[in-house]
Amino acid sequence: MRAIVLRNERLGLESLPDPTPEAGEVLVKTLACGICGSDLHMADHCHDALAGLRKGRVPVAFEPDQGVVFGHEFCAEILDHGPGCDKRYKAGTRVCSVPYAVNAQGFHHIGYANAYPGGFGELMRLQEHSLLEVPGDLPSELAALTEPLAIGRHAVARARLAGGEVPIVIGCGPVGLSVVMALKAAGFGPVVATDFSPHRRQLAECLGADIVVDPAERAPFDCWLEAADAPQGFDMYGPMAMLSIGAQPRPCVAFECVGVPGLIARTMLDLPPRSRLVVVGVCMQTDQIEPIVGIGKELDLSFSFGYRPEEFAATLTDLADGRLDAAPLITDRVTLDGVPAAFETLRHPGDHAKILIQHGDRT
Repeated sequence: MRAIVLRNERLGLESLPDPTPEAGEVLVKTLACGICGSDLHMADHCHDALAGLRKGRVPVAFEPDQGVVFGHEFCAEILDHGPGCDKRYKAGTRVCSVPYAVNAQGFHHIGYANAYPGGFGELMRLQEHSLLEVPGDLPSELAALTEPLAIGRHAVARARLAGGEVPIVIGCGPVGLSVVMALKAAGFGPVVATDFSPHRRQLAECLGADIVVDPAERAPFDCWLEAADAPQGFDMYGPMAMLSIGAQPRPCVAFECVGVPGLIARTMLDLPPRSRLVVVGVCMQTDQIEPIVGIGKELDLSFSFGYRPEEFAATLTDLADGRLDAAPLITDRVTLDGVPAAFETLRHPGDHAKILIQHGDRT
């Protein structure tokens, strides 16, 4: 099969042996696959990222020099079944799957594992019990967005919103936009979204953000304060706010969706007291914070990773039923040959959100 391979810190198109499904696995043809921000981070900071994962005992690992085929946001078509399958889905069925496999050798993250090539290749092997049939006539390229949208759904669940909060989404790339969509689908708001890119701010507004902010022109938390029904003249960094004396604005929940060093610390400085900060952006480099800032403000800091299988399934259903309109997220489409150039484009995204890799003609 043809595949885009990260090998020796370079992405290139290679010809690889077709994967062979093992017991309980199916062979699938990739129809559409998204390029994730984590793929960019992993390509640029592979060794640092893998070292950090090992340090945190997170079971995601591969040998970079052996080559890895990225791609964990995919929709595919079943071609064949391995031994021991019950064949509940016939060949030709379009499917999505959580990008994980667990076998006798351990846990494998599809797209970040040598043994399980991802959707940057023409073929994959997936575990049959993880498959979800793509409902009805949902286009394959929208079905492939199930994975990134499930991340937003899980991040909102991690925030444990009670309904009175005013959320602010920092960064309107694909992760931030998925959080905006999840917040609005769950009925939370008003939602404040901030990004330097005019196009991404426009996308955030299109996908439901109530207030969009250019941080180059205005401090995002000043806009948040207006949306949070703050009393006139309220100083969110003053003693009345610090001690929670008198009328207070609605609670703040911030979602950091960028994943660059220094942003968590910067956001902690800007947050009003007793805010919650949910870190969704994946920073793969060493970073640091000042605990005294969080202590003095009594901040709650949490991190969100991935999603639960039931959240993934619910997201696919919401896409099929139209409760999530993800079409505006797709800002470009490429074939395998165009993937290296797409990576260069996404390193300076500007007008882009999600670039999809298309395989074949059934999208």
